[in-house]
Order: sequence, then C-alpha cells, then structure tokens
Amino acid sequence: MPSHLSADHPAAQPPGRGSVDALISQTRRLKGDVDAVRRDAPSDGLDPQERWQRALYDLAHHQLSDLDEHLAQLRDGPPPVPSVPGAQSAARTAPPAPRRGSLLSRVGSAEWNLLTDEASWSGELYEILGRDRTAPPLTLDELPSLVLDEDRPRLTGMVTDCLVDAKRIDGEFRVVRPDGEVRTVHMMGEPVLAADGSTASMWAVLRDVSELRRSERAVGETRDSLQRQRQRTQSEHRLAVELQEAVLPPWRGSLRLPHQGIETLDLAAHYLPSSAGALIGGHWYDALELADGDTLLSVGDLTGHGVAVASGMATLLGAVRGMAMAGTQPGQLMSLLNQLLDATVQPALGSAVCCRYRPESRTLVWAQAGHPAPLLFRSGTGRRLHSPDGVLLGATSGAVYAQAEETLEPGDLLLLHTDGLVPGRSSTAAVDRLLDLAPRFDGARTAQDCVRVVMEEFGETEREDDACVLIARVTS
Repeated sequence: MPSHLSADHPAAQPPGRGSVDALISQTRRLKGDVDAVRRDAPSDGLDPQERWQRALYDLAHHQLSDLDEHLAQLRDGPPPVPSVPGAQSAARTAPPAPRRGSLLSRVGSAEWNLLTDEASWSGELYEILGRDRTAPPLTLDELPSLVLDEDRPRLTGMVTDCLVDAKRIDGEFRVVRPDGEVRTVHMMGEPVLAADGSTASMWAVLRDVSELRRSERAVGETRDSLQRQRQRTQSEHRLAVELQEAVLPPWRGSLRLPHQGIETLDLAAHYLPSSAGALIGGHWYDALELADGDTLLSVGDLTGHGVAVASGMATLLGAVRGMAMAGTQPGQLMSLLNQLLDATVQPALGSAVCCRYRPESRTLVWAQAGHPAPLLFRSGTGRRLHSPDGVLLGATSGAVYAQAEETLEPGDLLLLHTDGLVPGRSSTAAVDRLLDLAPRFDGARTAQDCVRVVMEEFGETEREDDACVLIARVTS
C-alpha cells in the first residue's frame, strides 16, 4: 500500500520494539487488573448501579484489548505488499482467517486506484463485511450497496470530500452482511496524491466497532437507569422525610405540651438518622397531653425503610394518639394496634412501648410489644423496668398485652428509646451503656441536657438504622 500522504514518500517505519513492548506489558497488566476487579464485582442483575459498573468494566476491558493488539500491530509494522502480478489475488485466499472476535478480525484495509479503477482489500476486510474472499473487491461506486439506506449519504459525502477536497475520512456507518447481520464500521482514510498533485488513489482502514458501540450503549443505558433510580430514591426520601417531620413532634429543643397548670414533666427527644442518610425508617416518638390530664409517652419502630414504611408509621402513630385520647389503656391499646397491623394489606411487623403518666399520683402505666423497656434513673443510678408480656405487633393474631405500673418520684428521669440508639451492641450491652450514663444524668439540669449527654455519647457513631430517644423528667 502506498504512503498515507503521497505516493512519492517512503512508508513510515515502526518504532523501536523495546518502547512498544513496554507499553504492551503495561497494557496487559492493566487489563489483568481490570479483569480481576470485574470478576470480583457483585452482579445479581437487579441493582442498577451494579449493572452500570459491570457495563463500564466490560467497556474498559474491551478497549484495553483493542489497545493491546493495536500496539502489537505498531510494533510489528504493516504487512508486506505483494510485488508480482497476481500476488494480491493469491494473498486474499492464502492467509488463514484471524481468530474471530480478535482485534485483527475487526480491522481491515483497502485501497482504490482511481487511475486504473482497481481495488484491493485485505482479508480482514472480507471478514468484516462477510464477503467471500474469492470475490473481487467492491469499487467505491459499489461499496454503498452494502450500507444501510440511512447511512449511505454519510459514506458518499466522506468519500466525495476525500477525493475532491483531499479531506481525511473519519466516520462511521452501518453495513448489512450477506447473512443479514448489521455491523457498525468506522472508516479512516486519506487520498494518495500523484506527483502532479492530483488524487491517484484512496486508502482506508475500516474497523468493526459493533461490539465497542454495543458496550458504550450498555454503559449509557445502565447509566440512565441508575440516574432514574437515584431520582426515584431522592424523591421517595424527600417524601418520607416530609411525612416524618409532619407527624413527629419537633426534636430540636424541649418538647412543649400545652399544659394549663403546673408543668409536671420536662420532656425532650431526638431523632438520629442512619449513617446512609437515605434510609428513612419507621421509628417514632411521641408525647401528647390527653384530655383527662394524663400524658402519653410512646416510642416505636415499624420494620423497613422508605415512603411506605413512613406512611405506615404515620398511620400507626395516628391510631396511638386517637385511642389514647379516647381513654384506651396501654395494654388494650397495644392489642388494638396489633389488630390494625394484622389487617393491613401489606404485612408488617413493629415494636412499641406506650406509657400513660398520671401526674396526680405520679403513676406510670405502660405496656410494650417486643420493644426495649423504659429505663428509670433515680439519685445517680439507673435500672431497666420489668417488662410486661407483649409480642411484636403484627406477629400473632389476637395477641394479648399485659401492662405494668410504676410510681415515680420528683427528679426521676425516664428514658425511652428504639433499637439502634447504641449501634453495634446487643440489647443487653446497649442498655448497660445507657445505664452507665446515670451519674451524668444526675448532674444535668433539664431533659434537654440529658438528651445532649446521649448525643455526645452516641450521636456521632456510625449506625445502619435510624433511632430515636425520648426523655421525661418528673418535675413535680
């Protein structure tokens, strides 16, 4: 094949083997590393982010494989050009076909002589276009017959610009092979000028980029799918947060109840989101002044995360408030909540503790459903209240929940919390860690100060799930 620039110029010589061999070694090491990471990457076909990552790994591996064989061609130089009549025809049939799927089977070359109207194709180009190697190569006028109708103007324009205006060819088009398979071909070429400056011939390198484009489309499709999934997640997260903030009492500062008389409880609470941030669960806390002067204190957790769980939590909390306002005692209230969860369309499990505080007698009546018991702190020491019987909400139809009674004293501090407040600990170890805070609670002036103590101890800890804490201090 003549020089890519002029028929009078000698062909370029390949670079030194040592430098190219070094590049080949680096490329192969990198390809091996990418392949190892690709094999170890999780891929269950369900997670949009994993599908996008897998597509990127495949594309990177594909391009590194191409680079490896490109460099090998650069090191070895161009194939020899036949010098005797008829050698070109023999060369088309003699060499064995390259390994299918290798780079060499995807890159072919061609030259069209405008003076003799002759064409020569490499064997690889026959493979790319799916044509019989014994057939004569197509002329530039015949080549568009292989191209899809919508791509023909593009090919014609590139060839015309090359022959008339001596512009380089660099573009893609799709061809239809005899077996009906459509392949994408990237064509690069230049005119070869005669001594008088006229165009003597045109050479071109044609590369089958079908697999590459397919990999790129897979990356684009999985990226778009991941983006849509993230947008949905963000929208659901925003909705869940708004729903949570709408139904839970404010947790910044002390909880203010509209008492008509002397304040009997100093209340404060705090909600701790999961470290992931996007996981809005069904944890709740509540403090409500009831019609008969009692105070409702409750915390709970509905299993799961997301909008549906936040909505279920809001329903459950609304039921707790309504039944408590109607005078339902904690044990019966838990039984009714269990019936409510049992009757929902989507099965759900939940845990809760519900307390009713009577300020006249300073009596706390409470029940629990598979939930950590309240912690009582008095005079610098703490203990866990003995739990009455109660199973998880939604676990058993017709479950009966017992209730217990505890008499409080002025200065007592009651701590209600959900699982996960002390991350990475068993329930017993978590309770012990909280009870260890008794001396610091004893030195605190307000319930909000006690909440700050809890936050200082556990607020910065990595946690897989959200949690909340509610503190009530008996003032009179």
